[in-house]
Amino acid sequence: MSRVSEALKVMTVDFERQHGFPPGTNEVRPADHDDQAAARLLARAGTAPADLITFYGSIGDATWADVGNGYFVAPAADVLLQLAERADVTASADPRPSGLVIGSNGGGQSYVVAPGGTVYRTRTASLDEPELDRMAVDLRQFLELLEQALTRFIATNEPGHL
Repeated sequence: MSRVSEALKVMTVDFERQHGFPPGTNEVRPADHDDQAAARLLARAGTAPADLITFYGSIGDATWADVGNGYFVAPAADVLLQLAERADVTASADPRPSGLVIGSNGGGQSYVVAPGGTVYRTRTASLDEPELDRMAVDLRQFLELLEQALTRFIATNEPGHL
């Protein structure tokens, strides 16, 4: 977390001079008591992989509004709300719903994590019968890809396509 937080600080130092407007929210927010309680509720729902629960035990959310179109990892409470409102998203060959929407790329595509931990990206903004592309074999790899997008953005002003 500290490595990414430092990179976000570096990115925002000259942001306004480079882009002509002040930076938005660009942070990795540590989990507070409410976030940790939501993570425990998410664990009890039984559809979240263990590494996602562990993540939410220490990270409240990630908001990188100015990295490309933005990258967002939703707080556990939002994941729970999404689960309550629309159930989960089909994220495997199994026709039963199985994935949780955990964030988005700011360009209308959502990130979905399957119970086994694989992270997918929707091809469109719609979560109704979404078409998914595998992004990472697990949450750790997905977070590494996010960090690489941030590093690339700082160096080139382009995050790539994640």
